[in-house]
Amino acid sequence: MKTRKDIFKKCYDFTLADEIKALGIYPFFHPIEETEGPVVSFAGRKLIMAGSNNYLGLTADERVKEASINAIRKYGTSCSGSRYMTGTVNLHIELEEKLAEFFEKERCLLFSTGYQTGQGVIPTLVQRGEYVVCDKDNHASLVAASIMAVGQSAKFVRYSHNSMEDLERVLQTIPDDAGKLIVADGVFSVSGEIVELPRLVELAKEYGARILLDDAHAVGVIGRDGRGTPSEFNLVDQVDLMMGTFSKTFGSLGGYVVGERDVIDFIKHNASSLIFSASPTPASVAAVLTTLEILKSEPELIERLIVNTDYIRQGLAAEGFRLMPSRTAIVSVIIGDQMKTMVFWKRLFDAGVYVNAFIRPGVMPGHEALRTSFMATHEKEHLDKVITEFSTIGKELDVI
Repeated sequence: MKTRKDIFKKCYDFTLADEIKALGIYPFFHPIEETEGPVVSFAGRKLIMAGSNNYLGLTADERVKEASINAIRKYGTSCSGSRYMTGTVNLHIELEEKLAEFFEKERCLLFSTGYQTGQGVIPTLVQRGEYVVCDKDNHASLVAASIMAVGQSAKFVRYSHNSMEDLERVLQTIPDDAGKLIVADGVFSVSGEIVELPRLVELAKEYGARILLDDAHAVGVIGRDGRGTPSEFNLVDQVDLMMGTFSKTFGSLGGYVVGERDVIDFIKHNASSLIFSASPTPASVAAVLTTLEILKSEPELIERLIVNTDYIRQGLAAEGFRLMPSRTAIVSVIIGDQMKTMVFWKRLFDAGVYVNAFIRPGVMPGHEALRTSFMATHEKEHLDKVITEFSTIGKELDVI
């Protein structure tokens, strides 16, 4: 008699989460009860939030909240349809026009999430016999989108993280007459490291490839007035497509891609994740419209953000911590051991500091880390508390 396999067996055999919970060091899915930006409430306790991507602190800005509330009053809570059919309101068009202007591109297209943006762009553009060429440390959403392209008989190849030498090696293996899309994060989400964009642009020209840059963690942080990585290197006209999310600097939810008119129009009429998903809610779009105006009119927010992250980076380095190389809003502290990383996380949590634990398989063995990220709205007392608690616990756990 044949043995039938239950597809749920893997679920029943998965016990790691329960084992970590039993040890009291489970670092995931903790519900926030209230947030003021740099300070949040967990189970009635106030903690310094040192793990949010709310880089300019605008999710708690009264102007942004009021814009969302007003949009709900006018449009309701949902568009109740996809952009393709009944789900487009004038706010979507207004935001697309303003983002295209801000990023100095011809057109912009909105998606309901940042994750869906990659799924709307990559498999729509990279089809049978064409190649998507990815940095090995790209965000998981870009990897998933690239695998979707493989389902359409495209080729998916990867190069060593931020290694332009390895990118050239990979490009040399691809037929000259094959379409090629190089996909990379502008600022890598784990390390905060910036892509080697000037050389990447040179290689794209040399080998006839197009470029898609995911600037989710760059906008509002680097570049002229926070315009991101292409602006940082004065290469705006050399990067074909730039995508991002509204869940970081823009204090909302959704995603976007900007580029040439014809390319954006093609994606608009062919991307499954756009056509078959409900459109971004009016409240979400109104929030972005307001944060965009704040970003343009208050550049001192970016300056404050950089001052804060430089202060943290210098303080942790002075205490002896090993940091991933970065000059952005992400400061990742390498612990190098899976269990010790989770214990360190719990000790910080108990001491009133919330950070993110990055463990396998999200990072390579030996690179387990506590990823911290900061806001323009953090005060010096918040930052000093973070450094002090890191130092105390780091010494007790023999990390420093």
